[in-house]
Amino acid sequence: MRAIRLSLPGVTEKILWGGELVFKVSGKMFCVFPLEPGGSAVSFRVEGEEFAELIERPGIVPAPYLSRARWTALENGDATPPAELKRRIGRWWELAAARLPKRERLRLSARRQPAPPATE
Repeated sequence: MRAIRLSLPGVTEKILWGGELVFKVSGKMFCVFPLEPGGSAVSFRVEGEEFAELIERPGIVPAPYLSRARWTALENGDATPPAELKRRIGRWWELAAARLPKRERLRLSARRQPAPPATE
């Protein structure tokens, strides 16, 4: 899954907050993975009604500290099938990229290629 995230245009990764691997597109955060066991499997931002729908599913909760901004967290890797997670990674990137200035969005969309197959 890391390869999928890093294959998207403009993506960087950085360790923040003492143990969270944060993925950003041109400086806008789009997903967070804990490096230490015991936390959530992944946190990500969603849109509108999707937030309410997702947190009703077993294993998906409002993300700590980020739920006001409609971020959710998978409590474990089994909370969503791998194919759905792969699809969502692209969507999280799109949500973050949509908040960038128009010039940067155009630059990124010109470089975007399909994500590689889902493998661990």
